[in-house]
Amino acid sequence: MQFKVYKLLYVLILSFFLLAQSQAAQEFVIQDIRVEGLERITPGTVFNYLPMKVGDTFDDSRSSEAVRALFKTGFFEDVKLERDGNNLILIFKERPSIGSITLSGNDDIKTDELLENLKQFGFAEGRVFVQSTLDQVELELQRQYYANGKYGVKINSSVTELDNNRAGILIEVSEGLAAKIKKINIVGNTVYEEKKLLKQFKLSTSTWTSFYSNNDQYSKQKLSGDLESLRSFYLDDGYLNFNIDSTQVSITPDKKDIYITINITEGEQYSVSEVKLAGDYLLPEESVFELISIQSGNLFSRKKITDSTKALTDVLGQEGYSFANVNAIPDINAEDKTVSMTFFVDPGKRVYVRRINFSGNAKTKDVVLRREMRQQEGAWISTSQVERGKQRLQRTGFFEEVNVETPSVAGTTDQVDINYSVEERSGGQLGAGIGFSQTQGLIFNTSISQNNILGTGNRLNFQFNNSDVNTRYGLGYSTPYFTDDGIGSAYDVFYRETNAAESNLALFETKEYGATLAFSLPVTEYNTIGTAVGYTNTQIKTEAATSFQINDFLNKNGNQYDILKLSANFAYDTRNKAVLPDKGILQRISATVSVPSFGNSLEYYKVNYEATWFKDLYQGDFILALGGDFGYGDSYGDTSELPFFENFYAGGPRSLRGYEENTLGPRDNTNRALGGDTRIIANAEIILPVPFLAEYKNSVRLTTFIDAGNVFGSNEDVSFGEMRYSAGLSAIWISPFGAISASLAAPFGDKSTDQIQNFQFTFGTSF
Repeated sequence: MQFKVYKLLYVLILSFFLLAQSQAAQEFVIQDIRVEGLERITPGTVFNYLPMKVGDTFDDSRSSEAVRALFKTGFFEDVKLERDGNNLILIFKERPSIGSITLSGNDDIKTDELLENLKQFGFAEGRVFVQSTLDQVELELQRQYYANGKYGVKINSSVTELDNNRAGILIEVSEGLAAKIKKINIVGNTVYEEKKLLKQFKLSTSTWTSFYSNNDQYSKQKLSGDLESLRSFYLDDGYLNFNIDSTQVSITPDKKDIYITINITEGEQYSVSEVKLAGDYLLPEESVFELISIQSGNLFSRKKITDSTKALTDVLGQEGYSFANVNAIPDINAEDKTVSMTFFVDPGKRVYVRRINFSGNAKTKDVVLRREMRQQEGAWISTSQVERGKQRLQRTGFFEEVNVETPSVAGTTDQVDINYSVEERSGGQLGAGIGFSQTQGLIFNTSISQNNILGTGNRLNFQFNNSDVNTRYGLGYSTPYFTDDGIGSAYDVFYRETNAAESNLALFETKEYGATLAFSLPVTEYNTIGTAVGYTNTQIKTEAATSFQINDFLNKNGNQYDILKLSANFAYDTRNKAVLPDKGILQRISATVSVPSFGNSLEYYKVNYEATWFKDLYQGDFILALGGDFGYGDSYGDTSELPFFENFYAGGPRSLRGYEENTLGPRDNTNRALGGDTRIIANAEIILPVPFLAEYKNSVRLTTFIDAGNVFGSNEDVSFGEMRYSAGLSAIWISPFGAISASLAAPFGDKSTDQIQNFQFTFGTSF
C-alpha cells in the first residue's frame, strides 16, 4: 500500500515537471503576427483589439487574454492561436453578417418603424449576426405588441445562409386580435361616482365608436395617460392628497378580454388660505397678481397653479427673460385643510438673440422667411415674438411643417440663437372641380398655380377651361410684399364665356373680359385692410326658353355693360396656419360697389361678412370649428334691382353639402335656380383625430359637420323656417397636386323640390 502511494506521488511530480517544461517551452518573444481566415474584418481591426504586439513575450496567460479580447468583439465564432517558430498565427472563423431582414404579418406596426427600433439592439443589415441578439429582438417585438394590447401575438424567426458568409433573417409575425377591455373598476371612490371618473379616460369598454377610435383596446401608454387625467381631475378639485394606490391589469386565459382595477385614496379637500409672491418678479406686484388665476378662498387646483406659473413665465419671456423659473411652493396645513401658496420667481439673466437661422428651405429664398420674423437679431428675446414668427411661416402656405429651437450660444450665459427648420410644400398645384349630374354629365374645370414662384413668395395663377360649354382664361400675379413694409399687391386679367345652365343656374350665357388691381395694407399684427379696383365688360346672351325675370332685367338695362367696381375689405385673422388651421379666429367684412362709368353701366353694391372660429374641445384631439357667411346686395341710382348675374347662390361642397351646387333659393318661371340678394350660411364642424394617419395631420383632415343656410330673393322675407340643413362626414387631403375633398351628407329640413346630392367630390378646392 505504501509503495503505491509513493508511486502515485512520483507520477504527479514527474507530470508537473514535464508540464512546467512544456510551459516554459511555449514562452517566446513574438517576432511577427499573422492572421488567417478573415473575410470582412480587416487585420487592422484585429490588431486594435489584440492585447499584444511584436516584441512582447508570449505565454499561456497572454494566450487566454488574447482569446478573451477577440471573442469579446462579437465578430468571431471561433479563434485559434498557433505558433510558427517565433511567429504568432491567429486563425479566425467570422460570424456571418446580416444580409437581409424581412418582416411579414406586421400590420399594426410599420416595417420601417420596427426596423428603426431594432437598430437600437444592434440588429440591422450589415451588422454581425448573433443568435442571442435575435432572441432579444423577438422579446422586444413581443413587448411592443403587448403594449398595443396584442397579447395573442406569435413571433417566429428563421435564419437562412446566404453567399459571402451572410445570413438572411425572416421574422414572421402573427398579430392575432387585440384584447378588448371588458371592465374598468375604480375602487376607493366615495366623492364621485365611477361613471363620472371614467369620463376622464380615453380607454373604455366597447362602444359604437370603438371601431374607429380603438378606445376599447388596452395600451399601457394610454392607461398611464388616463391615470394622469384621473389624478388631475382630483387635484384640480382640491384633493391635494389624492393617490393612486395600485393598478391591476388582468387578462383572461384566452387572451381576449382585459379587466382593469384601479385602487385610489381620495383624501380630504383643501382650499387656498393665502397667495404670496417671493423672489425677484421685476413687474409691479399688482400686475403679477393679475396673472395668478388662483386666489385666496378658492379650492386648491393644480391646473390653475400651472396656468398661473405659465402666465408668469410667458410674461417674463416676452421681456427677454427666457430662462425665467417660477416655482409654486405649497405650505400645507393638515389641521384646517388649507394650503398657503407662494410663487417664487427667479427671472435669471435677460437673454439676447445672436442670430436667426433657417434650414430646410431648399427652394424658398431666405428673405421670404426672414421678412415674416417679428423677433429681431441683437434684441432681447421675446418668446411670443418667436412663436409668432413660427405662425407667420405656417400661414404663408409654403411649408408642410415649421419647427423652432432656441439653443444657448456656447461660452455665454445670456445669448441664444433661434433656429427655424421648415419642410417645404410643393408650390405648384393643379386644381380641378369634378361633378356629375344626370342632365349634364361630367363637369370639369381646371387651373394651374405656382404659389411660391422661383422661391420669391409671389404667386402666379393661370386658369383655363376650354370645353363645349365653358371657355375661361385667367392670368393672375400677386406679391405679398410689394413694398418692404408689407403692402401687398395683386393683378388679374381674365376672359370668360360661361353657360350658366352648366352650373345649375338659369338659362343665359355671359361673355366677360376685364382686369383687377388690388392692394392689401397690414394695419396691426392681426388686422389688414384691402382695396381693389376692377373693370369688367359683360355681354349677356339669352335663349328662347330664358326666363321672364332675366328678360325683364335685360329689357330695362340692356344686355351689354361696362362695370367699374371699387372694393374694400377689413380682416382680423389670428389663425395659426393658412392651410387646414385649427386655432384662432378669422373675421372678414368686404364691400363692393359699382360706380357710374363710361358706356352702359349698372349701379349696385354687395356686402359680405364671413367668420371662422376654432375651439379645442379635448386635448387637441377634437376641435370645434364654427363658421358663418352672410351676404347682401342691392341696387341704387338708376338700376332697379341687383343684377341677376351678381346674385348669391347656395348649395354644394363650398356652402351646404348634400345639395347640388347653386340649386337652393329662388327659382325663375322655368323652375331653374335664379339666386337671390341675401345669403345666410352657417357651419359647425368637429375636427376628428385621423386614425392610422396621425403623422399626416398637417395634410389630412376628417370632420363631422352640420350645415345650415339658404338664399332669399328681394321679394322674400328672410325666414328661418325656410332654412335648409345637412349633416355628415367630410375629408380633405392636401395632396401634391392640390386639395382633394369629399363629403357624404344627409340633408334634412329639405323640400321636395330641392336637388339632393349626398356624395360630393372636388379636386383643387382652396381651403
